[in-house]
Amino acid sequence: MNWDDLRVIVTLAREGTLAVAARRLRVDQTTVARRLRALEESLGTPLFERSDGRWGPTPFGERVLERAARIEEDVAAVLRLADAGASRVSGVVRITAVSAIISEWLQPRLADLYLRHPELCVELIDSNDNLNLARREADIAVRLARPASGGFLIRKLVDVGFSRYGPARSKLRVGPGDWVAYNEDLAHTPEMRHLQSVLGDGRIRLRSNNPAVLARAVADGIAHGLLPCFMADPDPGLVRLSGPEPVLSRELWMVIHPDARSQPRVAATADWLVEHFGSEASRFAGKSCNFP
Repeated sequence: MNWDDLRVIVTLAREGTLAVAARRLRVDQTTVARRLRALEESLGTPLFERSDGRWGPTPFGERVLERAARIEEDVAAVLRLADAGASRVSGVVRITAVSAIISEWLQPRLADLYLRHPELCVELIDSNDNLNLARREADIAVRLARPASGGFLIRKLVDVGFSRYGPARSKLRVGPGDWVAYNEDLAHTPEMRHLQSVLGDGRIRLRSNNPAVLARAVADGIAHGLLPCFMADPDPGLVRLSGPEPVLSRELWMVIHPDARSQPRVAATADWLVEHFGSEASRFAGKSCNFP
C-alpha cells in the first residue's frame, strides 16, 4: 500500500471535494480520483460516497481514515526529527494567521527576517481555521485564542485592542446605526458579540471576514466599524469614535508543535516574531492613539 494514496484519502475527507483536495495536494483532480479508485480496488470496497457535491467516507472508510490520520501524524513527526538535525536556518517555514495580521503587519516586516536569514523561505497561510500543526499544515500559528487542548508550545505575543471607527471624511452620510461586520460564521467572536450589544435597531450594511475590506468600507463612508486598533489607528481615512481606551481587548498567541521548535528555521522565525510583536505591543493594545 502506497502512503501517497492514504494521504489522498485523508486530504479528501478533510476538504470534502476533489478540487480543494487537489489544490491542497498540489496535483490535479484526475490524480486524486485515480488514486482513490486504485486504493478502493486494492481494498475491495468503497471508501467514499458522493452526496450533494461533497465526498464523505463510508463506514469502512471512517475506520481506514482513523488509522491513516495517525500514520499521517507519524510521518510528519519523522520529518520534523530529520529537520531538527539541521544546523542552518534555511528552508520553508509556514505561518498561519488571520488576514489582518498577515497583510497589515506581518508581510510589510518580512524584509527584516530575510535580511537576518537569507536562506529562509516563508509561506503565509491566510486562514481563520485551526490548521493542524501535528500534520505540518503549518509550522507556526498566530491566533486570537489560546488553544484549549493539545501538547503545543504556547506563548502570548500581545494584547490586541479593538475600537469603534468612522470615516475621517466622506461624501456619504453615515447613519448612526449603520455598521460593517464579519460574516455570520464569526458571530461567536468577542468583536461581533460587542457589536451585537450596541447594534440595537441599527443595520449591517456590509459583511466580510476580511478586516481590511471592512476598514476600507468604513473609510469610504459606508458605515461605522469595530476594528483592530493596530490597523485602523494609522489609517488617515479612519477616525476613532469610542475614546482613547479600546472597547475590548483580545490576546494574541503563538502556537508551535514541540517537535517543530527544535528546527532552526522555525526557532529563528519564532524568536523574530516574539521580538517584533513585543516592540509594537503598545500599537497592538490600542494605547498609542492620539485621540482628539
